[in-house]
Amino acid sequence: MRLLHTSDWHLGRAFHRVNMLGAQTEFIGHLVATVREQAVDAVVVSGDVYDRAVPPLAAVELFDDALHRLAELGVPTVMISGNHDSARRLGVGAGLIDRAGIHLRTDPAAVGTPVVLADDHGDVAFYGLPYLEPALVKDEFAVPKAGHESVLAAAMDRVRADLAGRAPGTRSVVLAHAFVTGGEASDSERDITVGGVAAVPAGVFAGVDYVALGHLHSCQRISERVRYSGSPLAYSFSEAGHRKSMWLVDLDAGGTVTAERLDCPVPRPLARLRGTLEELLADPALSRHEDAWVEATLTDAVRPADPMARIAARFPHTLSLVFAPDRAPDDPAVSYARRLAGRSDQQIAEDFVAHVRGAAPDARETEVLRDAFDAVRATDAVREVAR
Repeated sequence: MRLLHTSDWHLGRAFHRVNMLGAQTEFIGHLVATVREQAVDAVVVSGDVYDRAVPPLAAVELFDDALHRLAELGVPTVMISGNHDSARRLGVGAGLIDRAGIHLRTDPAAVGTPVVLADDHGDVAFYGLPYLEPALVKDEFAVPKAGHESVLAAAMDRVRADLAGRAPGTRSVVLAHAFVTGGEASDSERDITVGGVAAVPAGVFAGVDYVALGHLHSCQRISERVRYSGSPLAYSFSEAGHRKSMWLVDLDAGGTVTAERLDCPVPRPLARLRGTLEELLADPALSRHEDAWVEATLTDAVRPADPMARIAARFPHTLSLVFAPDRAPDDPAVSYARRLAGRSDQQIAEDFVAHVRGAAPDARETEVLRDAFDAVRATDAVREVAR
């Protein structure tokens, strides 16, 4: 069976101030053409179809168009909801849409009930694990403490239990939206940290033939059977080095996986430039970036006059201008934001306690801080679902 694995469309999202609807429309056209040209048997979309719980009308219309075009091809599509989606909204009408070969899996309680498709070698069971917010699904999976690893492990127990009751030789595909250990993150994914731990080990998914992951925006291979497709478009300058693509996966009669990356259309390349303003304006080696979307980081010791207008004269598609004067690490002028870069909320809070009190928090206090952050995230998740 030949699968096309994609995820993280983020329909409705902009790139800085640039409306990406045109590029997203081009991607949907490319997706449909790929399904036809590559004789794809099934499409899997591993979450974050939309960029927010209540997407703009234009994004909903594009999603509707995508579903109609895929259904017209007669190629089954399996989709799950991600942490950016409203699972309830995305799942509306799922029972009816099933009849058209579009299978929306947004209900955590149904993780052990697969979509079963068949080829010349027998059945392939597709299990959809939508994004599982630990605080909201803890009771459903009867885990003692909310955490990504515990709820995913419980969900996979249901998958393996169902698979064990099926005919010998039944192959299996799991769609999941999660941060798996070993994955490379970027700046454009929403934080899903709970209990201080966001990542789950790939071993959680043991026992199935292929795991189609969503959430991280870089196309990557965790193992031969566990892969992220990444987002089809770049949504932050941290993705400047990404090759945006989808996985074309062949699952043979014995469940052996072979996969090929298929490139997605690039609306405009990204470039991250760093140097003084005069260096960026004069360097001939930068000519290749003059048509790119540019993030320019200026290292001038003193902020130059009219920097955006001057940089845009050479790089007209400059979207971000950052000031980061080159200074010694111990220089008191180094900004607070730079000192906090890359640190989690938990680490920042612990550092604040140590700064104010003169001693780091002990184990009990660290647990109190962690529980407080978990409670805030759980409240935000409940509000998002209720919107």
